[in-house]
Amino acid sequence: MQPTFEIEPVSGVLGAEVHGLDLAVDLADETVAELRRAFNEHQVLFFRDQQLSAEEQLAFGRRFGELGTHPYVEANPNHPEVIDVVTEPGDRVNFGGGWHTDVTFLPEPDLGSILYAVDVPAVGGDTLFASQLAAYDALSDTMQGVLDGLVGIHSAGPQYGGGGYSQQSSAMTTKAASDAASTQVEHPVVCTHPETGRRGLYVNPAFTIGIKGMTRAESKPLLRFLYEHATAEALTCRFRWQRGSVAMWDNRSVQHFALHDYHGQRRVMRRITICGQRPR
Repeated sequence: MQPTFEIEPVSGVLGAEVHGLDLAVDLADETVAELRRAFNEHQVLFFRDQQLSAEEQLAFGRRFGELGTHPYVEANPNHPEVIDVVTEPGDRVNFGGGWHTDVTFLPEPDLGSILYAVDVPAVGGDTLFASQLAAYDALSDTMQGVLDGLVGIHSAGPQYGGGGYSQQSSAMTTKAASDAASTQVEHPVVCTHPETGRRGLYVNPAFTIGIKGMTRAESKPLLRFLYEHATAEALTCRFRWQRGSVAMWDNRSVQHFALHDYHGQRRVMRRITICGQRPR
């Protein structure tokens, strides 16, 4: 029998909680299609009270596409598609801190990410999400005209090169730092979502290092404006984690920020990603 579920928006811009589904079971094709439609509409989906093994999480993710691996972070030893995102009580920084869109340093960045809460702090550790579709819509026609046609330069170096931010977590192991520092890719500053046709900003402070054809002095103030505009409070939603919660977000249209306001407590999450295509 086809399971029924409800979609409850959590803000006026993006994000919705999905009620009535057990992600550990093999969902019907019709259910997956409805979830995909909700995913495209709301950009982030949240599920509560799930009990997922790594294998069950992987099986759920594969219903939406091929799963990816991370080139610069050591995976779970039993599952190459799984990253165990751990923050230890004494860590000064957390993996995923700061506004970013996942792996935009790849020629074909991930379509989406699925994060499962294994263990969470008693208080703190929320994740913020910001709609880059709404951010583009909120720009003036003149600014949209300026940005259309510009190309951003992205690199893993600031995060995964020698001394990068993401190397500073004691619980996470990174690799291939020299490759991260030396590799650059180019993506449009404004991209078209391949399933909805909506236009959205595609730059982020973690991985975008410049704009093609501009000097650093020219691109820096423009990027600073876009970073601040794209994460304005009115464009965001906030998710408070509980053990067993799942968040599934669209990397083609969303930035996110994992807050680290729980020093002295441990946080353990399990992340998988869905392979994507070159942004256009």
